[in-house]
Amino acid sequence: MKDIIRISSISEAHECLQLGKPKHPMISLLWHKGYKMDKKHLNQPFSFDLYQITFKDCAAGSIGYGRNSYDFQEGTIIFTSPGQIITMKEDHHSDSSDGWSIFFHPDLIRKSELGRNIEDYSFFSYDVNEALHLSYDEKLTLIDLSQKIENEYNQNIDKHSQNLIISNLKLMLDYCNRYYDRQFFTRENLNKDTITKFEQTLKAYYNKEKEVDNGIPTVKYCGNALNMSSNYLSDLLKKETGKNAQEHIHAFVINKAKTNLLNTTNTISQIAYSLGFDYPQHFSKLFKKKTGMSPMEYRTMN
Repeated sequence: MKDIIRISSISEAHECLQLGKPKHPMISLLWHKGYKMDKKHLNQPFSFDLYQITFKDCAAGSIGYGRNSYDFQEGTIIFTSPGQIITMKEDHHSDSSDGWSIFFHPDLIRKSELGRNIEDYSFFSYDVNEALHLSYDEKLTLIDLSQKIENEYNQNIDKHSQNLIISNLKLMLDYCNRYYDRQFFTRENLNKDTITKFEQTLKAYYNKEKEVDNGIPTVKYCGNALNMSSNYLSDLLKKETGKNAQEHIHAFVINKAKTNLLNTTNTISQIAYSLGFDYPQHFSKLFKKKTGMSPMEYRTMN
């Protein structure tokens, strides 16, 4: 396996991609059309200390990335957060593609509202197969914003530059939030199948007594079982049910606890351990938070 190449700045990204000197030290936009990647970088794993937003035009062959019959066909957006490993493939930046990539350093937004709230844009932690698929109008909106960002940093940098760049970047991410909500909505039937599989995964976890060795099921475990990232699973559930994945897991565990409390003579500690809690007090604290009473109070009142 090839060693991972770490890119820690916009300048290093430009040098690696042979793009010449950057116009701005903390953000850059690469238009894929006419760009040819150095073959020595193909199948090379990279770790960028940068955020990336990559648009791939459907006409250039970006057919996959989790697209299904519910989705638009005009292009795909993929988001990457600092530290994620990316392997450059043959079509990553194709010279036949009309796509683009925006790279920006966390320091660009660190002191801004966007920097304080960047984790709210959870799609930066989605897997590639959970990409955003765009309509024609959505594609045009994002292209317009990418051009505004590029135009701004191509001018002489002044006291307004950073604010305007960040404002357009935030607007782009806010539109992508809206478009992801639309994608979750148009995938409603598919999402209901996922919810059913999620519930089956929780039941199977306890039927196979995985809690004995692994504790309470985690969001990551459930995501892996369903072949999706934990953030995507949680967002999907939140959009469909109003509760995120962790809340669903806790609700499932509390329901099992209620059954055990009313149908067995096991002690509170025995029930806690049987559900996968390391410490009974953690079980009691969660139970009271969710039901408004302690496990013993619940058993006594019912």
